[in-house]
Amino acid sequence: MNARTRVLVLEDSLIIAMEAEDILRLVGADTIDIANSLDQARDAIQVADYDFALLDVNLGEAMSFDFARDLSLANIPFGFVSGYSDTQDFPTDLQDVPLLVKPFDENAMRDFLQKLFPTPAE
Repeated sequence: MNARTRVLVLEDSLIIAMEAEDILRLVGADTIDIANSLDQARDAIQVADYDFALLDVNLGEAMSFDFARDLSLANIPFGFVSGYSDTQDFPTDLQDVPLLVKPFDENAMRDFLQKLFPTPAE
């Protein structure tokens, strides 16, 4: 991850969002913006350029799947964060998106980022 990495975290739990922010800083993210609702997240991508986004799947009042499709159209890489252990129940078009399972730690975040940004084999 380069030193100017900007990340959008869409998470309705402030505690989990803050944990994600701390771990993202440990793995090298420079700027982390936290949105706790779909409206905040949609506003954020209108005003800033993001290197990638972490999306909580279940936001209480809604799921983040439509926003994930918006990110895809905007060419912003993203992955899901969820208590679900796999993506089998996700919409078909989103089942191959990298998943970071809650609770997570720095190693899990590094593995997740490796899936999100695979390095070419040498």
